[in-house]
Amino acid sequence: MTAIDKNTAMPGATTATVYRMSMPEHECPWGLRAIELLRDQGIEFEDMKLRSREEVDQFKAKHGVATTPQIFFGEERIGGYTDLAERLKVQAEKAEYSYTPVIAVFSTAGLMALATSLGIPGFMGFSLSMLASLKLMDLNAFAESFEKYDLVTKRFKPYGKTYPFAELLIGLGFLSGVAPLATGIGSLIVGVSGAISVFKAIYIDKLALNCACVGGNSKAPLGVVSFSENAIMAIMGGMLTFSSLSEANLPSMRTLETLPPAIMQVQEEKPNQAK
Repeated sequence: MTAIDKNTAMPGATTATVYRMSMPEHECPWGLRAIELLRDQGIEFEDMKLRSREEVDQFKAKHGVATTPQIFFGEERIGGYTDLAERLKVQAEKAEYSYTPVIAVFSTAGLMALATSLGIPGFMGFSLSMLASLKLMDLNAFAESFEKYDLVTKRFKPYGKTYPFAELLIGLGFLSGVAPLATGIGSLIVGVSGAISVFKAIYIDKLALNCACVGGNSKAPLGVVSFSENAIMAIMGGMLTFSSLSEANLPSMRTLETLPPAIMQVQEEKPNQAK
């Protein structure tokens, strides 16, 4: 990084204030990058740590921002880490993203479905089961990462730790064919909820977050892949629900078809007698 005249970069203020998330279970990496950048540039700063989710939410609401950290010079809000780097005319560090875990899971699930001739339901079952296992490896890390963008978990925190188990049950339901109606409804609800949450985080709030789909410590970015996963889950759930309800009506029709001719004749005569 190249040193610059701090007074030229920040006229009228020599001390910065950094508001960043710093909770026992999570230290915001971009907040750490921001204070490191200020130290490198020799700019004095006040480190204001937001130590709970409530403090973070109150800060965001007060200043009308969607993310932290936020850096101020005097009364002027500079923005986040990237905005600070741009203001100081230095190269901002970029987030380390990787699609490798996502590609590994879905390609393996596809090959397993092909090898077992289970088709698309098998692909969904293997994919969801594998994704659930990755989340369960560090349930706390997943729940913490998931809460950053999932709308249900933000309102009801236990859902974050329940989600991987629900995902596993849905995956096993696709594979086994047991309780297809419950599997379909569960997949539809979870998929729609997830798709809405991801869409809001990406396109409305414009958050740059890691996706918790392959575990809380993943570097996979929250993006189109995350939205597509939930959308496919919702579509498959809807199709399974529809087919299950349709098949539920078939037994009565099949029963009529297998009735003895004499009984069938009585069944046909009843409407005529009513006339």
